[in-house]
Amino acid sequence: MARSFDDATRRNIAELCAAFPRTQPDQAAPALKRAAVAIALTESDAGGDTAFLLTRRAASLRSHSAQWALPGGRCDPGETQAEAALREVHEELGLELGTSDVLGRLDDYPTRSGYLITPVVVWVTGRAAILPNPAEVASVHRIALEEIEREDAFSFTTIPESTRRVIRFRLAGQHIHAPTAALIYQFREVLAGRATRVAELEQPVFAWK
Repeated sequence: MARSFDDATRRNIAELCAAFPRTQPDQAAPALKRAAVAIALTESDAGGDTAFLLTRRAASLRSHSAQWALPGGRCDPGETQAEAALREVHEELGLELGTSDVLGRLDDYPTRSGYLITPVVVWVTGRAAILPNPAEVASVHRIALEEIEREDAFSFTTIPESTRRVIRFRLAGQHIHAPTAALIYQFREVLAGRATRVAELEQPVFAWK
């Protein structure tokens, strides 16, 4: 379903995020490095509808190069997850956002590479210019929310290396995997008013390092 990029949609998504019951932090979490990503909502390419920003990481990066990702990264010492997400959006995309632009947080997702990622939902005004940092971002894409609400947008499979299901988000003939796919999937479920957990959804083996 298309959602107009306006104040009514902003309020609605903020209310859905506020109603979402985040899980309590895992006791094993202190062993993981804290990180945050932004589900940055903005106007779609076609105009009028709401989309989120998805990046293709630069090929020169040492880890997870050329992979699809939400803007984000490791939290600095003393930094909250929301502060880290806002900082990373500025460093990667040149967008200057503040705490008033934060709509909410979703569940933490533990990765195979040793990070605990907090998704932070933020609102980007239609006037904001996106200026990707070429050292980190190869390209930026606006994905309309209706794309993630399609019945066939997500699929699940298995791999010999794990008993957990692997989630895949199908976009323009390509598969985007966890953690990115898992976080987007939970956001899709929040939009539908469902508290669906994703921490047990598996990543493909190539993303374990």
